[in-house]
Amino acid sequence: MTAVIALAPAGGLAAAACAAFGVSRASVHRHRGRLIRPPVVPRPRPKPKRALSTEQRLAVRDILREPDFVDLAPAEIYATLLDQGVYHCSIRTMYRILDEHDEVRERRQQLRHPVYQKPELLAEGPNEVWSWDISKLMGPAKWTYFYLYGIIDIFSRRVVGWCVADAETASLFKPLFEQTLASITLRRAS
Repeated sequence: MTAVIALAPAGGLAAAACAAFGVSRASVHRHRGRLIRPPVVPRPRPKPKRALSTEQRLAVRDILREPDFVDLAPAEIYATLLDQGVYHCSIRTMYRILDEHDEVRERRQQLRHPVYQKPELLAEGPNEVWSWDISKLMGPAKWTYFYLYGIIDIFSRRVVGWCVADAETASLFKPLFEQTLASITLRRAS
């Protein structure tokens, strides 16, 4: 591309070079134009005539930080101030002022949830920790089920108590648990 740009623009030599190198003539003209023109420096944006002064911006920032408003969104603050008959600036300007001071985020003080850890049950011997579950078993006919209530010793992984019922209720588990506990205490006693 630079070799084609360096060729004289007048004459057919540049066009032949573009065809030989597979470069678009429009690209060559665009690059030549950039070399001739000085780079465009963007002018700074003029300050609007109705822009808030520094003192006014600080006053709005102090209002946004007041204890009554610290937990509210700028739209709510704006509405509250208008109800009181006070107008300082627009909602968007409030957001700009908050952004200048890096305060555009959740403004309410919220509790952070602690990192949840799965509960671990540790058994160092048999019959220290039991776990129980209810499993659904297919019945003899369609849409009929049996429920297997099982109590497992975590240490030995031995089933210490179980029963099969045709309903899933807490009232069925309580007698199973009491019966299993009684049988374990009888085994320990003997």
